[in-house]
Amino acid sequence: MTMLKLFGIVVFCGLLSPSQEVLSGLSCAVSPVAMQNVLSGAMLQNGLLQQHLQGLVLPNIVGDGGLLNSPTSITGLHLVKVWVPKLSVVLPPGIGVQLTIATKLELSGNCLVGLLSDLVDILVDVNITANIKCTNFESGTVQVVIEDCLCILGAIKIKLLSGLLSLSVNEIVLNKLRATLPGLLCPVVDIVINLANIQLLGTLNAVIPVGTVGTIHYHLASLPFTSGLFLGMDLDGVVKQVGGSIIPHDSSASALPPLLDKLLVLGLRQSFLNAVLSLLIRIPPQTFTCTPEVFSGASQLQEAIMTLFPAGCSTCYETGPLSIKLTLSGNPLILLEENKATVELLVMIQVFIQRLDGSILNLLLLKADLGLNAHLSIAGGRLVLALSLG
Repeated sequence: MTMLKLFGIVVFCGLLSPSQEVLSGLSCAVSPVAMQNVLSGAMLQNGLLQQHLQGLVLPNIVGDGGLLNSPTSITGLHLVKVWVPKLSVVLPPGIGVQLTIATKLELSGNCLVGLLSDLVDILVDVNITANIKCTNFESGTVQVVIEDCLCILGAIKIKLLSGLLSLSVNEIVLNKLRATLPGLLCPVVDIVINLANIQLLGTLNAVIPVGTVGTIHYHLASLPFTSGLFLGMDLDGVVKQVGGSIIPHDSSASALPPLLDKLLVLGLRQSFLNAVLSLLIRIPPQTFTCTPEVFSGASQLQEAIMTLFPAGCSTCYETGPLSIKLTLSGNPLILLEENKATVELLVMIQVFIQRLDGSILNLLLLKADLGLNAHLSIAGGRLVLALSLG
């Protein structure tokens, strides 16, 4: 059995990890849960969102206190802690993603009520919904923009170190935070989404070496689209041999079955696999010496040759052993059928005898199609093709 590692699985589609390589020349359908996992990895696991939230610059909160209350001011207000955000994703029909981020922020600052100075802690629940659109497709890349961002503040808890909190202070803080926080948080989300987009798109437009025989340059073939049930992407790849010559293949998109209970469906065109296989399968000529220990039929074959060529081969098998040489002729082809894959290899079979003087006597030249059973699987984050004789 021959194991051939072809290329990596799509980061954005394959939902593995941002460090893995990407498969090209395919159509891809991703469920909302899978998209959620990808964005969560890009924005949360790397601390991207939390890092940019730490840079929030919060304004001072000032209230005149009215007729019956003392003037109030909260200065030096800063972010102390961000609870781990939770992401949820909806894929509305069209070209876009609706992303919701739920988290809790802990703020701290100095509070001055009248002549009384104290420390204040504020806990606020935040829910941000952003509608993300993909636009301006060009040369395999897209621009991501936030069309709408809605920030809703939930429960707000305010605590003074002394424990003395007047209703007027509470009201001033609530009004100020509801007026200012949305305008501070939505730009942060915009920055983080664009950084995540750069990171993820970098996995969808790259050149991957295929051993030492060539490269695959894969990229988006068109603008991503959403159906409400999945996000779809058409990808394409340019397969190049060493030296720069391109191996042509059909680049049209593949039709995909429904996701059903799956997170991801990948459609890989047979023509693209053929182009890649022509790079990968470079089998050098194989020669087998047919001694009795290796090939039990050698003596019978030699007797048959004696019968066919009694004059020319009366001493053929005495001068050297019978040998068989297999040479790959043409490019390999993969045939994909329902629940079955076959790799066809066109080979030249040469049966010959090498005389004592070093010259070769060809007894038989035969072109043959070899059919190899192919088993496709994913192992170690890569598409693996296992071949065995049928």
